Amino acid sequence: MANVEHGGAGNALGAGASGVATARLGAARAALWVIAAVLAIRQVAAVLRLPPGERLTDLETWTGPGGVLHVEGSLYDADKFTGSPFAGLVLKPLTRAAEEALGWGWTFGTLLLVVVLGLVAARALPQPVSRRTSLLAAPVAICLLMISLPVRNTLYLGQTSILPVLLVLLGCFAARGERLSGALIGVAAALQPTVLLFAPLLWLTGRRRAAASTGVTFAACTALAWAALPHDSRTYWVHHLAGAGLGERPDSLANQSLHGALLRLGLQGPLETALFLTLGAAVAVVGLRRAVRYARDGQLLLAVALTGCVAAVVSPTTWQHQLLWVLLAVVGRVGRRESDRYVWPVAVVLVMTLPAKMMLPNMAMLHPLRDNVVLIAAAAAACAVPFLPRTSPYYRTPVPTDYAEPAPSRWSRVPLLPFWRQVLSRPNLLLELLLIRVGYSAYSHVRLAATGGRAAAEKHGEQIHAIEKALFIDIEHWANHTVVKVPWLEGFFNFYYSSFHFVVPLTILGVLYARRPADYRWARSALGLATLLALLGFWLYPLAPPRLMPDLGFVDTVHGVQDFSQPDYGALTALTNQYAAMPSLHFGWSLWCGIVIVVLAPKWWMKALGLLHPLFTVSAIVVTANHWVLDAVGGAAVVGAGFALTHVLSGPRSRIPLKAAGAVSTEPEKAPDRTPS
Repeated sequence: MANVEHGGAGNALGAGASGVATARLGAARAALWVIAAVLAIRQVAAVLRLPPGERLTDLETWTGPGGVLHVEGSLYDADKFTGSPFAGLVLKPLTRAAEEALGWGWTFGTLLLVVVLGLVAARALPQPVSRRTSLLAAPVAICLLMISLPVRNTLYLGQTSILPVLLVLLGCFAARGERLSGALIGVAAALQPTVLLFAPLLWLTGRRRAAASTGVTFAACTALAWAALPHDSRTYWVHHLAGAGLGERPDSLANQSLHGALLRLGLQGPLETALFLTLGAAVAVVGLRRAVRYARDGQLLLAVALTGCVAAVVSPTTWQHQLLWVLLAVVGRVGRRESDRYVWPVAVVLVMTLPAKMMLPNMAMLHPLRDNVVLIAAAAAACAVPFLPRTSPYYRTPVPTDYAEPAPSRWSRVPLLPFWRQVLSRPNLLLELLLIRVGYSAYSHVRLAATGGRAAAEKHGEQIHAIEKALFIDIEHWANHTVVKVPWLEGFFNFYYSSFHFVVPLTILGVLYARRPADYRWARSALGLATLLALLGFWLYPLAPPRLMPDLGFVDTVHGVQDFSQPDYGALTALTNQYAAMPSLHFGWSLWCGIVIVVLAPKWWMKALGLLHPLFTVSAIVVTANHWVLDAVGGAAVVGAGFALTHVLSGPRSRIPLKAAGAVSTEPEKAPDRTPS
């Protein structure tokens, strides 16, 4: 009887836990659908609030009152229409309807296609998947599509490039019967010729009727367009080689194809053509072989994505709105280690949602990489990324990462946030570099936007100056003019101010990453939180530095003489927010460096050297008239708050030696929470 009661109690507890998990899963799913709806509304608002002449510009040039689809002559006379003759044949009857609904109807219709695309992609995930994945896949897919650059570009321009992608997915995953499947893909190929590459995929994976139907449908649609528009068909297929050369210049940054990249590298003529054909053939062979292998492995959605990436690479022109294939490649699993699983999806999402200038710094040596970042992602997905087959033992159960035991918290009354746990392993380098770069780019954009106005900044400068006078710490003018009288000292502080702000923190992060990975996470989190808090200061309290305060007589030793009659003080304002003085991150970051070195350095002389950097930095920001003394106090405050928040969120820094940390069990059931902080 006792056993029965005990079993009943256990069943009740299990049912209760299952009910709680189901409720949480339902709440997460509802929240994701709300986010997807908000993103959709935001995209619609972003398009419709634009003036009529600035939105749906491609659609306007096609179907508007003066659009090329109204012209009695060739569709390609003005080089504005870039679609195939079959696309023009399909759009011509829709011209009247498009004119009448050249905003709401077309935009909402495109959003509907995006939603259907997300639903089909979610259902196409390789089986088996967990219940959580099956419930959350659709809203997550729609959210990613909504924020992706191809969808945003399509909505802004009024393009139709989502339709071929949707037709291919419907043909591969929703159509009943191979003939219907091939017909849908054949129509997509008639709209976008490189989609014909899906015919070999179908043929080599045993769906030969579908492949034949694709070819027949494509030929029939193209022949119909040729019969109805013979001159345009000849122009498109013969003179422009399936659309090459239509629209923007093929060497523009918008063309993320192999042909566009070669042109941007300066190659032209027969050499460029031969190289493009050779490399394109190699990408097609390698990419299609990989796609066939993954299709036979049961990962048909990944195979479709890889084939689409091949089509994007080998097409003469691949505009931004035609690059959804790269985003679909996010479904591939890469890496044997659990911590490596984040790298590929994060990289794809960043590449497909952020402008290239936010991904890589504006350095001449990186321009070829930055200008072709989406092309590189597509080529890598098609030919190089080592996606795991489903037969791999690591596909569903990756190797867990070794973790050290976190130190016990002294603040037992302060609960840690459940999604932020202390992790003591070495994070993936590529993922860290991407997050640091994108985080700094976002910080730079927010910092530049938080100007507040010159009048408010100068008023706050007067307030700070008055407070310092009352506290007898207004040493800026004396220090500035004293250093100006000593040329070598002025040159030293100018160099220190300009050169060490980034070098020292990045060097410390690099050393910690290589030698002290657990401490790297602790230090990186503190630095990131301090920087976020500083952004609030820039936004809420714009402050003019001493060098930009009229009538106070400061000498700007770094930037030169400023023209106070100009509200922007010259071209420098376009590069940085000159009123982001409170708090001083020049001093804040240097203080962070000093604290990290003092805490972690094993020798006393290393700790002493670490303190020299914040000392030199606070001297440099004051004598060059770039900051007030109280700005440094503000920088110290946000750094202290950054370390305090890191302690509250993830607990105290672990003091377990690395050898002890490496001895921790790697069994999944015994490993602590592995959510990265």
